[in-house]
Amino acid sequence: MQIYNTIPNPDLTVDKNNKQRWNQPEHRRHGFHNANKLFRRALMVRSKNVLVLEPQKDTIVQISSNLQNLLDHPAFSALCCIHKDKIVLEVAANDFSTTRPHSIQSISKLHVHLIVGRLVEQGALMLNARVGDYLPDIGSGYAEAPIQAVLDMAVTNNFSENYFDPNSDCFTEEIALGWRLPSDTHLVETDLTKFTNSITGYEDRGVHSIAQYKSANTDVLTRIIARVSSKTLAQHIEEIADAIGYEGAFYISLSPEGYPAFSGGGCLSARDLARFGLIFSRDGKDLAGQPFANNEFLSKTISRSAPMLSEPKNWLRYSNHLMTDGRFVGHAGYGGQFLMTDTQNKTSLSFLSVLENEDGYDDAYMGDVAVTLRDFLGQF
Repeated sequence: MQIYNTIPNPDLTVDKNNKQRWNQPEHRRHGFHNANKLFRRALMVRSKNVLVLEPQKDTIVQISSNLQNLLDHPAFSALCCIHKDKIVLEVAANDFSTTRPHSIQSISKLHVHLIVGRLVEQGALMLNARVGDYLPDIGSGYAEAPIQAVLDMAVTNNFSENYFDPNSDCFTEEIALGWRLPSDTHLVETDLTKFTNSITGYEDRGVHSIAQYKSANTDVLTRIIARVSSKTLAQHIEEIADAIGYEGAFYISLSPEGYPAFSGGGCLSARDLARFGLIFSRDGKDLAGQPFANNEFLSKTISRSAPMLSEPKNWLRYSNHLMTDGRFVGHAGYGGQFLMTDTQNKTSLSFLSVLENEDGYDDAYMGDVAVTLRDFLGQF
């Protein structure tokens, strides 16, 4: 029997700093610009109908010096701003475009907000229940955690998400998200079920004033959605795509057992990401004007008390798996991503970039992005 020569997949193999090649600083820009082709496995979805967008030629937008600094930053990839169905600003870096898919990282979590809201409306999910009520096999890190606390990033346990620590649990999580191989490629890849079940150390600390950001919360909610819903997760993704009207494709990485990585595995173009944000500006209605998202759930989400984000984004609250200040809603993403929607002025703004520093994250940079996008949206 002939044995053929092989090498570990170079894009997915872990090297220095416990990162796979496509997330190494020198390869990260290429990685984020091509993540949909680099994941271990992924789901691709197209919309049945495309939301037609037109340039709004009679609108003059003011580009502040702060926004221009972001557009000139070496990390910048693309930006798209849509007001109702008009493109009011589109910009892309020389090596990218507003129609190419890009890793959106944790902006993917907004899918969970939409799906959970619909399940709550149907009576299939109770926010005052405990995780263990729906996942009897879950480990001690989540069994006693209330669903509401998981949605609000208000859970204390042993899972760590520290982008400045190469041994943080969030990087081990990437094996279960389909982003990398184990450090020993002979080992079996950890799936999402085993990974979330392995988390320990839950502490009931009552009300959290500051969000305890943990992407594992999203993984747990993904499993709960799959357990309680009469639809598959792929069906939920397709229905969201049809309600939004993507021009291109939505890609999302998959765990070894087939769970979509809502915690950070999505890829969209800047234009389609801005389309996605519009659903929050039209009261959750689909493109035919019919109710789709749970608007009552969304309205309560943006008005209720919830944990604040840490500085410098502490003007935002983390509520039901989105970021909001009561008017603007959206989400940030590792590496330099942000989606922000103005629910009053019906405007959505996507911003994609790739930080090429060692850790792939910069609190000050992300704070500047959030404030600058908010200020830009405020002019409409």
